[in-house]
Amino acid sequence: MKIVIIPSGFKECLSSEGVAKAMNNGIQRFDPNVETMVIPMIDGGEGFAHTIIKLKEGGELIYREVIGPIGEKVRSHFGIFQENGKKTAVIEMAAVAGLTLIPRNKRNPLKTTTFGVGQLIKSALDLGVDDILIGCGDSGTSDGGAGMAEALGVRFLDKYHQALNIGGGGGDLHSIENINISGIDPRLSKVKIDVACNWYNILCGPRGVARVFAPPQKGANPEEAEQLAHNLEYYAQLILQQMEVDVRTTPGGGASGGLGAGLMAFTGATLHPRFDIIMQYIQLEEHIKNADLVLTAEGCLDYQTPNGKIPAEVARIAGNLGVPVIAITGTIGGEGASINYTNGIHAYTSIIQSPTSLEIAMKDASRLIADSAEAAVRQIRIGYQMAKRKYKREII
Repeated sequence: MKIVIIPSGFKECLSSEGVAKAMNNGIQRFDPNVETMVIPMIDGGEGFAHTIIKLKEGGELIYREVIGPIGEKVRSHFGIFQENGKKTAVIEMAAVAGLTLIPRNKRNPLKTTTFGVGQLIKSALDLGVDDILIGCGDSGTSDGGAGMAEALGVRFLDKYHQALNIGGGGGDLHSIENINISGIDPRLSKVKIDVACNWYNILCGPRGVARVFAPPQKGANPEEAEQLAHNLEYYAQLILQQMEVDVRTTPGGGASGGLGAGLMAFTGATLHPRFDIIMQYIQLEEHIKNADLVLTAEGCLDYQTPNGKIPAEVARIAGNLGVPVIAITGTIGGEGASINYTNGIHAYTSIIQSPTSLEIAMKDASRLIADSAEAAVRQIRIGYQMAKRKYKREII
């Protein structure tokens, strides 16, 4: 039996590499003869730069001290590799403005900033890159990319034509009266910038990023989420009026709290469904096509999983190749999770098999994931044995 292991990370618990290792440990514990291929999956979030650079010969990580999401200095990184005569930078927004960089008691998307993302872009330009690949995911910000733009030389002016410090976060967007791009880094026009983002995330409207992600994930209460939604709507209208770029409902524009929209408007970046662009760097089809089974994983499997999450994208690829998929998940999000059965996931199971606290579950996640992977493979082995017995009876 050949099994390909392609998990996502468990947010604020285990990286995709950690989850993959635990799954593989569980399988090998049951049967060391099972052939496994381990591919920690990336979706533009945590681990994005590390994973791609590991796959690229001669790739290296560059470390820089930049402004983090709450305005304090953080040590961040981006990747550099050369291929086909071009130098490419790989920037992971989560490494500079991600949710894990914000203490729980300081999570407020009205105040967090993407300024450091702009600083990393400038650092990449300083190294003379030809292309920049930016991963949007696992963000702790909702400033529409304004902080990023400010770091690159854009000036946001108030009604008195005074420069605003938009590095303060999305709560200040409503104070902008004019956008001055005359000072933007001219090198941006000479590089190709691609952005890997969740194609289903849009900036504005009832399903806009502030209303969907700011309250549960980033620390905003309902009133703050509505204020942020209003600010982003205003900001988008200003960009349309003054720059003639419509980012309101552009697919992917809401990625990472609107960073996708900001990159599109201010750097001329091209937004891509994240797996479409990532698959140009990681050839999953080659690994899946000869497998008997794919095991994937996600921290929470629910009705949103088919909207561009790793298990659904892995299932889509595996489905095209006729390979079954089992998902291992931290939690199962209610009745809506069953929609995944119609989106290529043949079975799913939670690592939580008895009452426990979130703290204990996170602490024991590696063991629980290994146990779940072992249990899944044991059940598959039973299925093989049953099919074999049935075949023998038919022959007799």
